[in-house]
Amino acid sequence: MLCARPLWLLAASPRWSPLRLVMDLSSVVSRLDALAPPALAESWDNVGLLVEPTPPHQVRRILLTNDVTEEVLEEALGGGAHLLLSYHPPIFKPLKRLTCGPWKERLMVRALEGRLAVYSPHTACDALANGVNAWLGRALGPCVSVPLRPSTALSHPGGYSHVLEVRGDLPEAMLSRVSALQGACVRTYPLRGQDQGGARVRLSCSQKALLQALAILKEDPEVYKGVELLALQKPPLLDTGMGRLCTLSEPVSIAEAVERVKRHVGVQHLRLALGRGKTMESSVGVMAVCAGSGSSVLSGTPADLYLTGEMSHHEVLDATAEGRSVILCEHSNSERGYLQELGVQITHCLDGKVEVLHAHTDRDPLLVV
Repeated sequence: MLCARPLWLLAASPRWSPLRLVMDLSSVVSRLDALAPPALAESWDNVGLLVEPTPPHQVRRILLTNDVTEEVLEEALGGGAHLLLSYHPPIFKPLKRLTCGPWKERLMVRALEGRLAVYSPHTACDALANGVNAWLGRALGPCVSVPLRPSTALSHPGGYSHVLEVRGDLPEAMLSRVSALQGACVRTYPLRGQDQGGARVRLSCSQKALLQALAILKEDPEVYKGVELLALQKPPLLDTGMGRLCTLSEPVSIAEAVERVKRHVGVQHLRLALGRGKTMESSVGVMAVCAGSGSSVLSGTPADLYLTGEMSHHEVLDATAEGRSVILCEHSNSERGYLQELGVQITHCLDGKVEVLHAHTDRDPLLVV
């Protein structure tokens, strides 16, 4: 539970005073996108502004939640929120219609009717250096952590994806056609060294321009023989990416790790699978974490312990057979505590102009009883 009282109680409290500051939705979205760039999100994800009321739409209050449920939506509308920031996107699979039948469609209809914007950062926050996985990685105490799957730079200058080189002089007409391609930059350099004359043509280009350039150069078989191609790779972004490999400052036992994880994520119970040959007193010096459903990121990672929200039965068997213990705390329990830190970050990036609150009705649907 992240908020002790519902929004209407906060609004009715004697110490509550209406906010004098406000921001336009477009400005809020622009700053949220800068905080957690959508380009960092996984390709399968659906992040950013998902529901936009008719402009102009002013935002005075944001409600943070891990998931959009009937209860959370009622809390947002009843508490006067203008934007609902849901860690998980409530619109994930494409919706073919908006009716009051299926629950997800019904919630989006109600959000629009109540002029409530909906935004989701999801895996963009997963990748951040100070994102959900960095928070989860601190569960066992001080550590040095690095991404398990580093993110890459968002784009190359000019949007180029390849460099194409041709050694030797190009016919003037062919060089002119290649130089005219949109998404291509052509430079000519003299060849150096003994017995080398002529020039070297270097073409920096987009994927589309590359295919067009190759088609032009292929018209002359002798020219095409001299073509060399280099695919540009974007450099990794330091400390940014999916999952975290955490090297603890001081190793702990598995038994102690269990208790620290409970305190960190705020649960009384979790699920534990001991690695082959391990006991509760076995040492944990290196932990791999991935918030949510982490098997695709954690699989095969050398670590004493995997910490995530959920894994399938067979994925757990694979990990334990390799001697790695597994702690599962349920999907949204591995993320929800991070919303407190995210709320502070959002307040800062919006210059304190918008009230940021946490949904008290948001909770994991699963309980260990």
